Amino acid sequence: MNFQNKTVVITGGSSGIGKAAAMEFVKRGANVVINGRREQELAETAREIDPTGAKIGYVAGDISDPQTAERLINETLSRFGRIDTLVNNAGIFIAKPFTEITEAEFGSVLSTNVDGFFHVTQRALSVMLKAGSGHIVNITASGAAEQPIKAVPSVLAALSKGGLNAATKSLAIEYADKGIRVNAVAPGVTKTPMHSVETHDYLAQLHPVGRMGEAQDIVDAIIYLESAQFVTGEILHVDGGQNAGQW
Repeated sequence: MNFQNKTVVITGGSSGIGKAAAMEFVKRGANVVINGRREQELAETAREIDPTGAKIGYVAGDISDPQTAERLINETLSRFGRIDTLVNNAGIFIAKPFTEITEAEFGSVLSTNVDGFFHVTQRALSVMLKAGSGHIVNITASGAAEQPIKAVPSVLAALSKGGLNAATKSLAIEYADKGIRVNAVAPGVTKTPMHSVETHDYLAQLHPVGRMGEAQDIVDAIIYLESAQFVTGEILHVDGGQNAGQW
């Protein structure tokens, strides 16, 4: 499907799933603005995706900071004049026993996974409401949030990403009659810089299909949701079968 003239904002866009999504949207004709904390990495990603810079922009900063969210939305509008789609991809994952989680870790996960979602989504929604259309895709979590695995204690993911699953449905209902769709993709463990190569064999076995996800697996789901105009409030599990149950 061609997304010519659409504008897409992607948080956590400098690597992994966010970078792969940005590449796919630009390839399909969309304008894209990516966000991440490290400006140099963002600039390198933008040049890699579109050396001319015509189809991509970037805004560096911590998305949990309301000022970063404000700047991201404002600069997107200034550069491309519209926001059609927001992909909330930025996230932190910490797997630790509950009693060993520090206050700093708790604050870090909640600020990025929840505060970041809130600030940028609220601002993007305001723009979409004026246009009478829009689409929000939240990248949440599958096994960690909905089918906990004893070997990987991850209550912070359940608390934050599980909350985004609930928020996805709530926002979908709230804005369904305003022309705005809200969906989520719940990945399994995906090959990104977040997971070192040494852990891949072990992580593959956490999925019934016996392999980790690839970034393109998640991007394919995002693209499907972008094109599926009759789908809203959906949590699309792209997790190698994790959500189906124990195995």
